[in-house]
Amino acid sequence: MNKLQKVEIWAATGIYLLALFTILFPVLSDDGRYSGLAWMYENNGVPYDHFLHAVWPGLLTYTAMYGGFILLNFRAMPQFVEHHRYWRGIAISLGVAVGAFLMLMVAESWKYGYRTDFSSVRAFHNWCAGRALIIDFVCLVAFAFYSGMKSLLLAGAENGWGRRIAGIKIPADMVILVIVWLAVTFFFILDRHPARTNLFFWSAGCYIICYYFISRRFFGPLLRKERHWKELLPNAIMVFLITYVLACVLADASTNISHMAPFYILIFVCQLLMVIPLAWWLTWATLSQKNEVLTLEKALGRSSANLDFLRSQINPHFLFNALNTLYGTALQEQAGRTSEGIQKLGDMMRFMLHENTEEKIHLSKEVGYLQNYIALQRLRTQESPDIKIEVNIQDANCEHAIAPMLLIPFVENAFKHGISLRNRSWIVVSLSCDDHHIYFDAYNSLHPKRENDPERNSLGIGLNNVRQRLQHIYPGRHELSIRETASEFFVHLTIKSEKIVPSA
Repeated sequence: MNKLQKVEIWAATGIYLLALFTILFPVLSDDGRYSGLAWMYENNGVPYDHFLHAVWPGLLTYTAMYGGFILLNFRAMPQFVEHHRYWRGIAISLGVAVGAFLMLMVAESWKYGYRTDFSSVRAFHNWCAGRALIIDFVCLVAFAFYSGMKSLLLAGAENGWGRRIAGIKIPADMVILVIVWLAVTFFFILDRHPARTNLFFWSAGCYIICYYFISRRFFGPLLRKERHWKELLPNAIMVFLITYVLACVLADASTNISHMAPFYILIFVCQLLMVIPLAWWLTWATLSQKNEVLTLEKALGRSSANLDFLRSQINPHFLFNALNTLYGTALQEQAGRTSEGIQKLGDMMRFMLHENTEEKIHLSKEVGYLQNYIALQRLRTQESPDIKIEVNIQDANCEHAIAPMLLIPFVENAFKHGISLRNRSWIVVSLSCDDHHIYFDAYNSLHPKRENDPERNSLGIGLNNVRQRLQHIYPGRHELSIRETASEFFVHLTIKSEKIVPSA
């Protein structure tokens, strides 16, 4: 069940329970006699029974509407939309419509039992059936309109906005405030004081509007330190005054209170001393909880990414290729290049076992690892004149810190997919810096893979992992561009990083 369906169930059930409460509460609070309906029965000389003529009709009507919505929305509609079983959907819809019609007809006959102006009982029942049919038809049209609007909104799922609507997350604070507002309003309605009810309904509704904008547009950016309070305060004051004036106007227009000045003061005081502190406290609590969860997610994601990356680097595949390189070199000459290769491999292993445990290292250490890796790869390719490897590292201004093992996946991917001993190949690796950024490029040739190659569609070890690491370590402070054609692969990475300040 998706989020939208859960919201639909909770909303429908909440409205149904509130409707039942409005029917049953008067029975518990007084003798349960609605003066208007009771008067109609007494005026026509028909005995009045509150449960039979008021409570049961209400229960049947609301139950028919609630049950019809649940069955149509969660049983009939999936048959049409998801399963394409149209006859089954039509059968369920007809069953729901007939069942609701029968319940509504019984409810109408019980409610309007005082009507004695019909020529016969059958004529009265026909009249009740006509009313039930109209109500049933209006409810079906309303449900069809609701379903059509929902389908229209969800139809853009492939463009992105439909998914956002389907997965919309309603803020919990707004849900709670609206529920409390409606529940208290029902209590005021049952208390049968229209002026008091209207005063609370309109002022509290404006309070909720004020709370939403103050918490989202003022306290939110202020506590997140996105903007200064001097920039936000004018808009907050404007929202406060507009909602205050709107509450006063609506309360005055909906009540017959002659002296409204004390109530204007009461509305202002409540909005100032209740709404504003509540907006600040709930926004602060929500942001504190989100920051704590985000910190834990970043720490967990960084640890998981580092562990996965370390596993992907220190694995039999990498070591086997390195040893094969050294073995091929040893066949060509006895000691010189072999010892150099072993030294490079040892430096790389030392880096992975020691430097990789740090959260950040000096960029020069990362560059040293890249140079060792490239030098080791050159040992096996330098005898091939059709392979060109170009390294442009300008580290004169690179006094930056960087997460370890962040650049090597791109270089490793370039050698893995860009080198062919049978075709002309090239690899170009560039790195430069300024005072606030690190710029890295990896550019290599691509060659067609064999049909039976298990990594034919792979982008290389670590590329997916490095994306996750960048999102966790440099959120909003990096730009990664990857372009691929039939014969070339290009990676550009920009990292926003301040220079390391040397200690005194």
